[in-house]
Amino acid sequence: MDDGNKDSGERKSSLSLLGAVSMGTGVMIGAGIFALTGQIAELAGSWFPLAFLVAAVIAGFSAYSYAKMAQKYPSAGGIAMFLKKAYGRGLMTGACALLMYFSMVINESLVARTFGTYVLRAFDASGMEWLIPALGVGLLLFAFLVNILSNRFIETVSFAAAFVKIAGLAILAIGGLWATGWSFESLAGDSQGSSGIAGFLGAVALGILGYKGFTTITNSGGELKDAERNVGRAIAISISLCAVLYLVVALAVGSNLSVQEIIAAKDYSLAEAARPAFGDVGVWSTVGFAIVATVSGVIASVFAVSRMLAMLTSMQLVPHRHFNLPGNLQRHTLIYTVAMAMLLTVFFDLSRIASLGAVFYIVMDICIHWGVFRHLRDEVDAKSWILISAIILDLVVLGAFLWVKAQSDILVVWVSLIGLAMVFAAEKWFLKLHEYDEDDPRYSTSHGDG
Repeated sequence: MDDGNKDSGERKSSLSLLGAVSMGTGVMIGAGIFALTGQIAELAGSWFPLAFLVAAVIAGFSAYSYAKMAQKYPSAGGIAMFLKKAYGRGLMTGACALLMYFSMVINESLVARTFGTYVLRAFDASGMEWLIPALGVGLLLFAFLVNILSNRFIETVSFAAAFVKIAGLAILAIGGLWATGWSFESLAGDSQGSSGIAGFLGAVALGILGYKGFTTITNSGGELKDAERNVGRAIAISISLCAVLYLVVALAVGSNLSVQEIIAAKDYSLAEAARPAFGDVGVWSTVGFAIVATVSGVIASVFAVSRMLAMLTSMQLVPHRHFNLPGNLQRHTLIYTVAMAMLLTVFFDLSRIASLGAVFYIVMDICIHWGVFRHLRDEVDAKSWILISAIILDLVVLGAFLWVKAQSDILVVWVSLIGLAMVFAAEKWFLKLHEYDEDDPRYSTSHGDG
């Protein structure tokens, strides 16, 4: 079915403020608290709840550039369009947009593996770890099927799931704190992470991944009602909701488990934290909320990321072939996005997926702020001191994160650096060989068989 232009017309102004907030929180909660708590505790020690809070502050500074750009240039392409406004159709736009795209695909695989990890906690599946990537791939396939339906359906799913997981996690967290008498003695035994302040800042870098879902909202700007007002509002509400929830949940985890126990159960620490207060019922409930959170997170992320790749393709910043696939360009980018996420889900573990995603995202984030500061701050009415602060904060946490990983897992550092170099080199090569051609059928939004 070819719904090219007709589809675009139907989708304009098809997302409400509530739908955008649901989508943003859906992506954030899907990865942030379930997938990252153990890894953040491993780096920050007993300070891991504070790491989530500091990450929210940095995300708030980062969100400023995106909100200002989205208010001025609402677009379904979101970040890709913002970069083009700042740098033109060139290397910085193409490479940085690809970094964002890949970081979001990495995030989808992170959430997909988290889904598999938590599902297995409900069963005696020792020795069957292969089911984790298999379940993750199944979730991505389900997300693809949902995303070929209407925006209204996706919005309804996102809202229902956001309500269930926020309410459920809040109840479990408050119940866990109540059961321990609001005691945090278990956190007192390990005042720092293994790498001191560098470890804490590295934990903050991972914590930022828990908030970057707000970019999902900017990627849907062209489909959001009253985008000039609602993009910024949706971002602020989403980050605030998640910051409060993350802090309360982290405190509850810390009150029920020691840091060593959190690290031991790194990939499913929330489920283990529910056991002392609620027993098996708490574990099953947490698993249920994790399933809802990860499913809705992947659905919302696939929705936004595929649109970003479609925008990059129509801007002729990436190569494209239709491979005789049915549907329009957006359908094709949806297929490519899900396929790449499936490959990552099969071949990489949670820790390395998260690390690679953090590096790619923070580098891209710095480029966004610099582009707004250097070229667009007057046009979008942005305050210079906020933009510079956002750049400095990103550089500090990125440097600390790379330093810590260089001590503990140098492969992550090398893969990140090589990946960055390859993205920039490939984009430069593509732009050198391909001049913009508005008549090229391969980049049309309608169906074609390139």
